[in-house]
Amino acid sequence: MALAGFDFVVLDLEHSPMTTETASTLIAVANGRGLCPLVRVPDHSPAWIQRVLDAGAAGVLAPHVDSVEQALAVTRPARFEPDGSRGVGPTSRAGDWGLRPMGEYLAEGAHVAVIGQVESDAGVRATADILAEKRLDAVFVGPADLSVSLGRSADHPDVTSRIRTVVDACREAEVPVGTAIGADPARAAQLGREGFAFVMVSNDATILGSGGAGLVRDFRSAVGD
Repeated sequence: MALAGFDFVVLDLEHSPMTTETASTLIAVANGRGLCPLVRVPDHSPAWIQRVLDAGAAGVLAPHVDSVEQALAVTRPARFEPDGSRGVGPTSRAGDWGLRPMGEYLAEGAHVAVIGQVESDAGVRATADILAEKRLDAVFVGPADLSVSLGRSADHPDVTSRIRTVVDACREAEVPVGTAIGADPARAAQLGREGFAFVMVSNDATILGSGGAGLVRDFRSAVGD
């Protein structure tokens, strides 16, 4: 993905069997290639957030942030005292294995990104209040979960209007907002024009699967079977 030219990659611990050890290896590769590694943690547990940040992640995506209380809960373990409750571990990769001066390590910790995922009607309704707390660095709209929570298709007006509500709230608060789509570069560009600051385009499994399916389809077409 780094060689392909992507700006960032999301390592998904929510919807995969990936271990923190595997994620740590991928974080190291991404950082070595100049690719920004974000990690989607499986829940709001401080332990998950602490461990992936110690491994050198540039930030975390926290799923299902539906209230101010949940937004605060996912930011605290990502920030050092007095702004949060993150444990000091300078001998981790985040501290260059103890070789980085303590002041630099702590200062770098203040810049890790905490991104809350809005994926429900409750989350949409709470977005303005969440942003008023000025704790999240960005918001990520999960269109799939949002549409399922509403019992509507992803392109239904009830879904698109709520997404617009989140985008407008983020724009007013001057907080970046992102989302995820399939392998559709034109749609990604359109979303950028609509106010999204970043777009997660497809995923490794889908890219591999669609590429393989395309090869099989084209082969069978060529041989007339």
